[in-house]
Amino acid sequence: MELPKFLLADNNNFPEDIFVLHTEFPRFLINLKDDEIEWFEDLSGEREDDITDEVSNLIESASKFYDEQVKSYD
Repeated sequence: MELPKFLLADNNNFPEDIFVLHTEFPRFLINLKDDEIEWFEDLSGEREDDITDEVSNLIESASKFYDEQVKSYD
């Protein structure tokens, strides 16, 4: 099965939160309400400069994905 790069995630226990799941390496779940990230990968062996840039790009991409999804509901 081919998965989309990002998925919206919802949970009734957290009605104010906005979750986006990134399904490719490095896999993570981000709460766009506060930009808190839960990583599903061990990134300890990665170069810090490379990861910092990639994480920034991925957070921006997750936010854009969410905005595009919300627009499609309007």
